Amino acid sequence: MKETYTEKDGVLYNSKGDAVFTEEMKKDYTLLVPNMCSVHFTMLVGYFGSLGYNVDLLRETDTKSVAEFGLRFVHNDTCYPAILVIGELLRAVFSGKYDTHRIALVISQTGGGCRASNYMFLLKKALKKADLAYIPVLSFNFAGLDQQPGFKFGFKHYTEMIKAVVYGDLITHLKNQCEPYELKKGETQALVDRWTASLAEELTDRKKMTPEYMTQNYRKICDSFAAIGLSDIKKPKVGIVGEIYVKCAPLGNNNLERFLVENGAEVCAPGLMNFLLYCFYGNVARYHLYGEGWLKYKVTSYLINKFQKLEYIVQDVLRDYPQFRNFSTFDECHEMIEGIISEGVDMGEGWFLPAEVMELIHDGVNNIVLTQPFGCLPNHIVAKGIMKKVREIYPDANLVAVDYDASASKVNQENRLRLLLANAKDPNEIPVIPQ
Repeated sequence: MKETYTEKDGVLYNSKGDAVFTEEMKKDYTLLVPNMCSVHFTMLVGYFGSLGYNVDLLRETDTKSVAEFGLRFVHNDTCYPAILVIGELLRAVFSGKYDTHRIALVISQTGGGCRASNYMFLLKKALKKADLAYIPVLSFNFAGLDQQPGFKFGFKHYTEMIKAVVYGDLITHLKNQCEPYELKKGETQALVDRWTASLAEELTDRKKMTPEYMTQNYRKICDSFAAIGLSDIKKPKVGIVGEIYVKCAPLGNNNLERFLVENGAEVCAPGLMNFLLYCFYGNVARYHLYGEGWLKYKVTSYLINKFQKLEYIVQDVLRDYPQFRNFSTFDECHEMIEGIISEGVDMGEGWFLPAEVMELIHDGVNNIVLTQPFGCLPNHIVAKGIMKKVREIYPDANLVAVDYDASASKVNQENRLRLLLANAKDPNEIPVIPQ
């Protein structure tokens, strides 16, 4: 059915009563984007800019203030990431920095049963509550949800964005292995910033998106990080898994990575690429288990194979740099859940969370933080449910679940992390017990 529009006070609304973002708005509207993975999102924002969008990536650091602002518009029984994401966006709207008649808000949707698919509707409800329903809300997703006339992406665009994710994973992977040991403080972050800015400009140049050119870039990136002067002090490696937002966003986990580094640990955080492939994989699992959706199964399998080839290339490149730890591809992670959990458990992070736990342990990282946001029922069930099984298989696994929500005590969170560090069990590393 063809969409119908109505105009009121100079604003175009669709049949659902939502403000419409038109093609003409691209030139003078600013898109506000909440942050999650700083390296990845900075490149993606640069990519959006090359397509003609004016994008501002929000970089809030005060978790408590953002949570309090979010609770003004979102009920406190809603999942914690929703409270933070909506709080960050609305705090920017009310900051006075932007003309509210010249902004649009961008929010991601997974398309699954997770509440992340409902953030968009919660945000629209919050805008109506604040008499700001004229601000368009744009959905960024891979499932064709809530499309807007002026905010559309094709397969070519998504392919280029996937390549940005692979770059982001590699840069973050190397950063985490260098920063705790750098002899010249700040050198690693400066390198991260340089590569992030440079690659953001390359994403729309098709000549620079070929596998051959990207492989050269992977080697250049590895060479540059390999040139950083590092100390030979051994530190305990601590992995981070959990719900995707709280795992990745400093705003969501009270700067967990910084806390661990400052307290003598090396952070090991699996990348974003495998999570995206996990989201795609739901169609494959449903076909395997129930015989449903043959066409979706074939298309999704093709995309997973296509995008996973990028991981294979990076993996091959990293083998030439033995000083750096390599990472597992999606297929390898999927194989690790055998005997632990079914691939049919795909709500929220589902089987992918224990897969990341197993990936880290197979990689020699026995100390793992499982970040759990309030309101994420699948995450709580899967994360805590597999801990006993993992310990049965790997008695040296040092696991700790840390809850994050608007009322959680930061002191209690940090005390649990200190206990994890004090119990670090890797015999090849020197546990650093924070004072």
